[in-house]
Amino acid sequence: MLFWKIYKRILKLLVKYFPAYQIRRNLLRAAGYTVGKNVYVGEDLIIIDELDDKGYLRLGNRVSIAERVTLIISSRPNFSRFSDIVPSSHGRIVIEDDAWLGTGVIVLPNITIGEGAVIGAGSVVNRDVPRFTVVAGVPAKPIRKLVTSAI
Repeated sequence: MLFWKIYKRILKLLVKYFPAYQIRRNLLRAAGYTVGKNVYVGEDLIIIDELDDKGYLRLGNRVSIAERVTLIISSRPNFSRFSDIVPSSHGRIVIEDDAWLGTGVIVLPNITIGEGAVIGAGSVVNRDVPRFTVVAGVPAKPIRKLVTSAI
């Protein structure tokens, strides 16, 4: 178990800084995440999770993740004196086929981003995003629906 935690931490560090997106994608797979085909992973991706988590992140086919995106699978108050009253948050993130996350997006735990959804740069996603919907803002709110006949 300790070996896996060290191994995963090293892989996540390489994902963050490695210059080729194809290798970043393969490093995510090696770290235990589910990653579809033709996924683009931008530089400086941050995944916050427990190091023994496996399967809590699923990226569909042709997902595009821009630079400096943060995916929060696990969040807790750690050593705060409020840790008894502030609940921890831990859950899956599912990003379905053909979704696009803009630069600097933050995705909180227990979120599904639907097929073909677009998340505007700098948005904070705190609830599920329907298929073929553009959302933006803090928190992210729907802006418009995409025409699916063109896809």
